[in-house]
Amino acid sequence: MSTQATNTPDVLVIGGGTGGYATALRAASLGLGVVLVERDKVGGTCLHRGCIPSKAMLHAAELVDGIAEARERWGVKATLDSVDWAALVATRDDIVARNHKGVEAHLAHAGVRVVRGSARLTGPRTVRVEGAPTDSAPGAPEGPAPGVHDFTARRGIVLATGSRPRTLPGLVPDGRRVVTSDDALFAPELPASVLVLGGGAIGVEYASFHRSMGAEVTLVEAAERIVPLEDADVSRHLTRGLKKRGIDVQAGARLLDADVLENGVRARVRTARGETRTVEAERLLVAVGRAPVTEGLGLAAAGLTTDGRGFVVPADWKRLETAVPGVHVVGDLLPPPSLGLAHASFAEALMVAETLAGLPSAPVDYAAVPRVTYSAPQTASVGLSEAEARARGRAVDVDTMPLTAVAKGMVHGQGGMVKVVTEAGGGQVLGVHLVGPHVSEMIAESQLIVGWDAEPSDVARHVHAHPTLSEAVGEVFLTLAGRGLHQQ
Repeated sequence: MSTQATNTPDVLVIGGGTGGYATALRAASLGLGVVLVERDKVGGTCLHRGCIPSKAMLHAAELVDGIAEARERWGVKATLDSVDWAALVATRDDIVARNHKGVEAHLAHAGVRVVRGSARLTGPRTVRVEGAPTDSAPGAPEGPAPGVHDFTARRGIVLATGSRPRTLPGLVPDGRRVVTSDDALFAPELPASVLVLGGGAIGVEYASFHRSMGAEVTLVEAAERIVPLEDADVSRHLTRGLKKRGIDVQAGARLLDADVLENGVRARVRTARGETRTVEAERLLVAVGRAPVTEGLGLAAAGLTTDGRGFVVPADWKRLETAVPGVHVVGDLLPPPSLGLAHASFAEALMVAETLAGLPSAPVDYAAVPRVTYSAPQTASVGLSEAEARARGRAVDVDTMPLTAVAKGMVHGQGGMVKVVTEAGGGQVLGVHLVGPHVSEMIAESQLIVGWDAEPSDVARHVHAHPTLSEAVGEVFLTLAGRGLHQQ
């Protein structure tokens, strides 16, 4: 009998989000028997509460912005009567549902046994699942069932339980006036005003979305600049773009306190200048990061611990293997340099599955993983920022070009820039940083450039289509290669 149809699979994966289901798919494709345990729906946060639904909403926001641009810039006499929130939500949810069915179909086709229940480690290779069905065939549909069932993994266990939104001490989300990103996604209506606490990617995206939908938006970030992990010039250009849209960006500011009122929230904010401001809004959206989910996982029973922030730290980053042999970690349970990004977890999953199958697999190069913020304007980057490169003692050359220096950038009219950081004297490309419209679709080229250790001269020989936004990337590399055309 196949180990997939018993309680002794080759690999047992706990958590069916992007990292977990990708591990299961790849392991199964390599001939391993796989059990995937998920207490909710496969696809996890990214599919159901994060990446996919939020990007669907941001696409709708882009359409709304397009109506205003058509009227104000292009003489198209268009008006926007209203946003039918229920219809928008229905389209968003249909996209999520179809993707969910697709993931289920992939798992079924691969022969992965999906078990619905809460998993708890009972030893280095053993797991107890509450609510697991006893008769699930490979790829059987998820479904709750009573009972407690034990599993033993022959080759290894993969922890992929993901994360949840963080909050701040004394600030308790109520799902109505004080909300997390999860709550905001499923709110019954759009607010007329919102105070967004946290200027990382999630906070910036929600600030951008609500502004497009007509809300008055205040964005508060404790660090000295928004998207603080990005290059300083990215932060500067993004801040300029958000302010141009009417978003009140307060970097270097802190929330002092917040009172929940009948019709909203009244908050006191200490600004970067040391002034105290009172901000009133219908909704306070807390977007201060995400925390790994390990409660009830039974880490101690397997000989595992977490660090001070709750992450499970690998003993071997090249294999993402913990100090307990055969127990691996992927996704949001990992601390930096892992990025907490869905596409990074896909890469981690491939590597871990191949390792468990006994195949050689290159470790994840986190510096070559692209990072994107899907606001308006968007940001996209890969590799080192200028400050990071200099902090590592590298002598660098830097070139920057505004997107409005190319014709297509003028057409879009959102501003933005291209910035490239290389080793001095025409050496290796260390980082590429983009701000502007559609740059999320432009970063793939730069990912290859950084990942393949290319030099400006390698890129400069390739012709970029004209007129495009991406030709600005080509222009910068021409300049760095000493062949500047429109940059002198």
